[in-house]
Amino acid sequence: MDMPLAREIARAVADGRLTAEAATAACLARIAAREPVVHAWKFLDPERALASARAAGRGPLGGVPIGIKDIFDTADAPTERGSPIHRGRQPAADAACVAALRAAGAVVVGKTVTTEFACFEAGPTANPRNPAYTPGGSSSGSAAAVADGHVPLALGSQTVGSVIRPAAFCGVVGMKLTRGRVDLAGTMPLSPSVDTLGAFSRDVADMTLLVATLTDAPAPAPTLAASPRFGFCRTPLWELVEAPYRAHLEATVAALRAAGAEIVELDLPAEFAPMREIHRAIFTTEALASLEVEWKHHRDLLSPKIRELLAEAEARPAADVVAAQAAAGRLRRRFDEVTRGFDAVLAPSAPGEAPRGLGYTGDPSLNGMWTLLRGPLVHVPHGTGPQGMPLGIQLVGRRGEDLPLLAMAGWVEQALAAAPRR
Repeated sequence: MDMPLAREIARAVADGRLTAEAATAACLARIAAREPVVHAWKFLDPERALASARAAGRGPLGGVPIGIKDIFDTADAPTERGSPIHRGRQPAADAACVAALRAAGAVVVGKTVTTEFACFEAGPTANPRNPAYTPGGSSSGSAAAVADGHVPLALGSQTVGSVIRPAAFCGVVGMKLTRGRVDLAGTMPLSPSVDTLGAFSRDVADMTLLVATLTDAPAPAPTLAASPRFGFCRTPLWELVEAPYRAHLEATVAALRAAGAEIVELDLPAEFAPMREIHRAIFTTEALASLEVEWKHHRDLLSPKIRELLAEAEARPAADVVAAQAAAGRLRRRFDEVTRGFDAVLAPSAPGEAPRGLGYTGDPSLNGMWTLLRGPLVHVPHGTGPQGMPLGIQLVGRRGEDLPLLAMAGWVEQALAAAPRR
């Protein structure tokens, strides 16, 4: 892949060795060559992208091309939310996170494909590693665009597993930030109590640059602990993890131990067992409220999958939702207690490799449980499975510890890069 990393582009533009327009033109050339196969983009206007590049200002992301998931409002491009109900919808202003990226000098190349309302109905995007396989969802286009070298960075979002799962399936770094860490004004709401900004990059250093920019924090120095302490959590849903991926995870943990990490088996207390069901009760009920207009007035334009989800929420007793919210609050506090003394928790990112076919984006069960806790999550790609599709490992952090978790992800990335190939 010839696409430079985001930090390389930013340095070259700042030094005068490259222009933002030339960097964007290179991205557009790659897109033109590969988009007929990958279908990562919902809206793309090359002339507008080049004009944006010529007007790009200075900043930590000066001249860096970026893709924006089609649930974030953009003043210069439609935001259709993956639904025919919003076809042609043109916002008057950028979402807060998009405005922050532009202020940092980034160039918005276009809008990437999202599943319908960032839920489960798949779009046209294919996995760049093998287009017969799903890229995951709902941030399908963003993950595929970064994995295929269309852009070095892309924004996504996660309400269940919409960043970590496509990052795992496409073989890129994916991060879900702490919920509320970045302003989501101008972003399509789905389940506001868990909706979170996410992003994709090709390595952890680029993700660190992006997250530090979005959170207005100084990027940490690239010094890493000599021997981090991790908890390895097979999760209450270990039975969903496919046998080849189980073996891969065990081998990954062994490689990290050999590199100097202390890794402790972490069995979550029994009270964490219903996390998936607690998350679903909250997520579906809030989605019903967020999509009230679409549900009441445009039901015939909703996919069967989302109609089923909203009907389930409509039938759910209100008392169940109140109980779920209370349980979620308790579990967030308990997780902080259970993981005290660990630098991060290691866990599976998905059940295994990407499923074959484009109609199903994969099981998000192993993601929603962590999203419920509102803390940061990072997927670090590593190796492949029996079908030749990407695998990796997920790092789970405590709320507010986004940059520290990225430092641990950087350690993991370097340790696995140096590990002997299996």
